[in-house]
Amino acid sequence: MDLNGDGIKDIVTGSWPGEIFVFWGKGHGSYGPPEKLKDKDGDIINVGGGVQETDSSILITGDAEFKNDKEGRYVEYNGKTYRQTPEKEVLVTGCASSVAVADWNGDGLLDLIVGDISGHVSVYLNEGTKDHYAFGKPVRLKANGKEIAVPHGDAGPCVADWDGDGEPDLIVGCGDGSVMFYRNFGSAKEPKLAEGVVLIPPGTMGHDEEKLPKEPTRGTRAKVCVVDYNGDGLPDLLVGDFSIQRPNRPEPTPEEKKKQEAAKTELNKVQGEFSGLVQKLSGSQRVKDKDEIKKLSEELTKLRTRMTELRKEAGTDYETHGWVWLFVRESPEKKVSQP
Repeated sequence: MDLNGDGIKDIVTGSWPGEIFVFWGKGHGSYGPPEKLKDKDGDIINVGGGVQETDSSILITGDAEFKNDKEGRYVEYNGKTYRQTPEKEVLVTGCASSVAVADWNGDGLLDLIVGDISGHVSVYLNEGTKDHYAFGKPVRLKANGKEIAVPHGDAGPCVADWDGDGEPDLIVGCGDGSVMFYRNFGSAKEPKLAEGVVLIPPGTMGHDEEKLPKEPTRGTRAKVCVVDYNGDGLPDLLVGDFSIQRPNRPEPTPEEKKKQEAAKTELNKVQGEFSGLVQKLSGSQRVKDKDEIKKLSEELTKLRTRMTELRKEAGTDYETHGWVWLFVRESPEKKVSQP
């Protein structure tokens, strides 16, 4: 899409922390570095972002970075510094934003439709012009009068005319791997969404390493794109996911197995030590002496490096993958003619 009206296509994407990033098109298939999109008030857009502070902790949801100096550990977030103290722990998480760019209210301007880890979908309406966007504050979308909250969270929205009536509909990938269709029974200028209908059933996520398949299997955290993939005039679905499977590789030799088992034994020991240090650095019983905190942090870094080395030596019992699945839409005539 061309977000800034310069005639060159740009790339807009969500992120695990939650911010929305844009890569401005430079022409000839090249793009500039990522920039965080801001709303009309100059605030960085993050639908689930922000700072929550209690008596014992500061929880930051967003693109925050841990740093260390002579005074100890701290976090930088949106130009501000949050320092960890013996009395107050600083924590960082994300809200897994996923964004679709489309004209949601039929005014000719591109809006942001954003899903998050809670399963909600929000719209940032563009109150600017085609050349100068100005996104308003987020409004959660509703279906059948209720705020959308897709199964198992991780909403991944897409806007397209799925039912062929000329009005934009909402299609959403879900945390369980399913895909939901919310029909727009309103208009392009005033969308109204019906209750969600399952287009694609949930995927599978195995946790028993002995039963994991070696072949690709549909997983979870579905992200969708609607496109006429085969040029037959009907919208098809491309669905990306997250899945786990066993490595499809030859069995290790006896000598390789011996080395792997030794590495696994040491890895279990190091992981136990790592967990113990984490407990000392976090939670209500954490260490509060600055020198001790610094010493434990250094030990934690060494253990983290050693765990990475041991995981390579031990070999993996499973692999994580992000597959893309194609679901071709069949015409009603073809469905009727099938036995």
